[in-house]
Amino acid sequence: MGIFKWIGGALGFMTGGPLGAFAGYFIGNIIDSFIDDEQQEDSGGYTNTRDQGQRNSFMFSMLVLASYIIKSDGKVMHSEMEYVRAFLRNNFGDGAAQQGNEILMRLFEEQNNTNPYMYRNKIRQVCAQVAANLNYSERLQLLAFLVEIAKADGNLPTQELNALYEVAQYMGLQASDVESMLHLDNGSDSGGSLEDAYKVLGVSPDASDEEVKKAYRKLALAHHPDRVAKLGEDVRRAAEKKLQEINLAKEKIYKARGL
Repeated sequence: MGIFKWIGGALGFMTGGPLGAFAGYFIGNIIDSFIDDEQQEDSGGYTNTRDQGQRNSFMFSMLVLASYIIKSDGKVMHSEMEYVRAFLRNNFGDGAAQQGNEILMRLFEEQNNTNPYMYRNKIRQVCAQVAANLNYSERLQLLAFLVEIAKADGNLPTQELNALYEVAQYMGLQASDVESMLHLDNGSDSGGSLEDAYKVLGVSPDASDEEVKKAYRKLALAHHPDRVAKLGEDVRRAAEKKLQEINLAKEKIYKARGL
């Protein structure tokens, strides 16, 4: 199948464990000697091999977990697939979108041919590997991408929602992290409800002003773009967008409370 150039040669924490097994099956034996100047340019001018490896592993983890969530309701929706393809296309080019699509299709095929309990255990192991190698903010951003993929068709079936909670738990995140991201659009939108804004911050409308402020500070710190900067400019921009939406939700609550 050849080398998937957008993934590159340095695979970071993906060189072993369940992610390494997935990578070995889908993209062959990729080693550092395959990195060349063109690959570094395609990946945003990276010269730090370790950071490039973290980014590559982050992106491959996203594909593996996205395949699990997309297929959790037994359907593969075009809109969800296109969200992933567009993400790869915009950041790595048309070739990456095609290769990423091929990886996803083979992941779906393996999921179909594997006992559901065994495959779920594989996903649990992947999430454990992710949790051991990515900081909290990086895992939050990975979850954010998964939520966006699940919501891409404008519908979120119970099976996909449950899969999001499951993956979040396996990655050492909280159910409240999922709920915050699920309500982010409405909570930050000027026409959205105040209730959604509270869910973004993860607090009850009955919370004290100090509790609201504390929840906001904690959330803003966790989503600070600098905490995911080593994963690439596109990931950093996504974190910036999330932080802006969190700020808008906070402003909605502060306005309602006269703060």
